[in-house]
Parts: sequence; C-alpha cells; structure tokens
Amino acid sequence: MTCTCCTQPLADAQRVDYPASLFGAVDFPFRVEPTIFNFAGQLSADYTGGMWDFYALSNGGFYIAPQTDEPFDVRAENGFEGRLSPCAFGMTVCLYAFSHLSFGGDRLAEVCAEQYHLLREHMLDHPEARSILATID
Repeated sequence: MTCTCCTQPLADAQRVDYPASLFGAVDFPFRVEPTIFNFAGQLSADYTGGMWDFYALSNGGFYIAPQTDEPFDVRAENGFEGRLSPCAFGMTVCLYAFSHLSFGGDRLAEVCAEQYHLLREHMLDHPEARSILATID
C-alpha cells in the first residue's frame, strides 16, 4: 500500500542510498531500522515483520511504513489504544524510534532529533494526526 499523504515514495534502488545519506551507511541498517522494527512490535501485536515502504518528505524528513493494506491495533504504554493505518503506524513507530535515538549524544542523535521534528511537522497534516499524537504523547 502506498501512503497518499507522502510526498515521494522511494524506488527500490533508493532504499539503501537515501537513508544512508541521512543517517549514515552503518547507522541506518544497524541502529535505526532495528529500533523502528522493535517499536513496531512493542506497539502492535499485529506487526509480525514484512516489507516496508520508504518515503522522503518535501521538508527533508523521512520515514518508513509497513507494506500492507491492513490497519494495526495499537496499544501504547501511555494508555492509548486504537487502530492506525499502515501509513500512520509507520509515522508513529518512526517518531518513537527517532525520539529514542535522539538521546545518544552522537551524530546519529542529532540527525534523529532533526528527523523527529521534520516528520512530526509533516504528520500534523495527516488525517490520523490526532491518533498519532495521542500515541506518542
């Protein structure tokens, strides 16, 4: 499923180079992606792995979303319980991961802090923004 809220889905050929240009060639596959997948599993029992689509945002932001048409039942530690589309779920888990990684005190932490704010800014225009905000707050 392609997210209609996104500015630019990345082609398969860009899936390695584009995230590497933002996060670093080693940091994205070994730190960022696993953190995203970990939060996906924590937030939804519906998440059992699979392919993800990659998106570049016009404001310089980036996120990934599960490649499915099925929504995710989400349960957050803050008490939020609800259902999110794959696009909204991807934004949510990326926001969790970027926030978590922003406390590292290294270059990746700075990049993740910036990516968090860019994605959050973009997410505010998403139809499910209220649910995403309720999940991440």
